[in-house]
Amino acid sequence: MFWVVAAGMALVVTATLVLTAMRAGAPQDSAVAQEQSMADDPQMSVYRDQLEAVARDVARGTVAPEEAERLRTEIARRLLDADKARAEAPRSAPRTATLILAAAIGTTVIGGALLGYARLGAPGYPDLPLAHRLELAAEAAANRPGFEAFMSQLPPEPKPTLDPEFADLYGKLQAALEANPDDPRGLELMVQFAPRTGDLLAAAQAQGRLNRLPGATPTAEDWANEADLLILATQGYVSPEAEAALQRTLQADPRNPVARFYMGLMYTQTGRPDLAFAIWRPLLEESQPEDPWVPPIRSQIEEVATAAGIAYELPPIDAGTRGPSAADIEAASEMDADDRMAMIENMVAGLSTRLAEEGGGPAEWAQLIRALGVLGRVEQAATIWLEAQRLFTDPDSIAPIREAARAAGVAGVQQ
Repeated sequence: MFWVVAAGMALVVTATLVLTAMRAGAPQDSAVAQEQSMADDPQMSVYRDQLEAVARDVARGTVAPEEAERLRTEIARRLLDADKARAEAPRSAPRTATLILAAAIGTTVIGGALLGYARLGAPGYPDLPLAHRLELAAEAAANRPGFEAFMSQLPPEPKPTLDPEFADLYGKLQAALEANPDDPRGLELMVQFAPRTGDLLAAAQAQGRLNRLPGATPTAEDWANEADLLILATQGYVSPEAEAALQRTLQADPRNPVARFYMGLMYTQTGRPDLAFAIWRPLLEESQPEDPWVPPIRSQIEEVATAAGIAYELPPIDAGTRGPSAADIEAASEMDADDRMAMIENMVAGLSTRLAEEGGGPAEWAQLIRALGVLGRVEQAATIWLEAQRLFTDPDSIAPIREAARAAGVAGVQQ
């Protein structure tokens, strides 16, 4: 169907150009054609009419013979000048040249289109409806290499030079784990120290074994750490084993930022930029500039949005105008009660004023609601939550604000 439509369009364009050239190049050299051309010339027709009018005036006696002769001479001169100008006008091209031009036009249009498509298109590639593309993406994700298969393709990483004393202790740790591979303390030490030796594989395996010990109750952070080590070991590739650890993380904590970042990364690797963007955008908006997943998201999210067919402009980083985070409030715990409350109140007041006057993104509204909840100002938090519901109607934008409202205990307040 593509080739039929493309060929039809090329033929229509070519035929239009060729017919135009042929019409412009039609021969006009015969005596009959020249006579017809003169008869059709409006300027020469005017002069002929003037000569006839002079003859009628002479016959009626309204113009003297001497004046009539002068008028005839002047009109005849103008008639000759017009005929000369018409004769010197560009003539039609010869028929042979016109045919050559038509052939060149056809060759250029059709040949150029074929050459351009051969270089820039995908000749022979079948149509890819959305449903089929989604099937291909799902198939690629299901059949992608596992952790060990992918690791076998990677070149060996150079090992750092270890301090002799540390190298001796690390060797003893390896020997102890070989003798007792299910020792929780030994596994914890391996997770902690193996990355310093450049052996991320050993660290990932130790965390995986630790998470699956009989009677173990791994937290979301434990599963996220396993996924993180697996992905770092494969230099950024999210293997099926890493995905399984990420799924366990999100089951325990759906808001875990590390797992959300890596799930988005996995979707970029498996042909689902739409799902990646749906994860990364709210994560970016509710994160602080110093969070480790923010730089890699910012470096890729616009390209991901374009691939997903979404118009998206990356917001600027403005760390100086953000509101009080949980870390800010925790740092204030070392102050005495009055100073701590004054600092938090000032930060909340500044953020509240700025949002009222200038507006802000979902992350800042979420920060304000969360901070008000920490201060115990539930009524004000509920008011801000109601205003946020009015301003933000997009599900991705409202999600971090709703989470903050839930933490502040006001999520049930609806418009």
